[in-house]
Amino acid sequence: MQQMLYVGAGGFLGANARYFMSMWINNTFQDGGVLPLGTMFVNVGGSFLLAVFGVLASDFVNLSSELRLLVATGFFGAFTTFSTYANESVALIRMGEWQAGLISIVGTNVLCLLGVVLGFLLMEQIA
Repeated sequence: MQQMLYVGAGGFLGANARYFMSMWINNTFQDGGVLPLGTMFVNVGGSFLLAVFGVLASDFVNLSSELRLLVATGFFGAFTTFSTYANESVALIRMGEWQAGLISIVGTNVLCLLGVVLGFLLMEQIA
């Protein structure tokens, strides 16, 4: 039961961080376009930061399992949002915005994977 509280607390923080970050990105950089830039940004950034945290937590710092649950599962699980990405991408295609939908699908997948790779490479350079 205590583990659920850690995941839930992290999830509360991550979901709110995603909401505010996504809104800020969309309001700042969305100049009339239809691409879901906020969702793409949090997914790519979250993928990168989760990789960095994973390396830090396993190779550099002896973190408790509770803190790992709070940050990795709770915060980053709620901060990154695959379901929103999928729904926004399909909605674009259904609206006839094929190019934006495909850019969202391919771009998010490629950039998230690249974010993880860059996170690992960064941490290898620090080690």
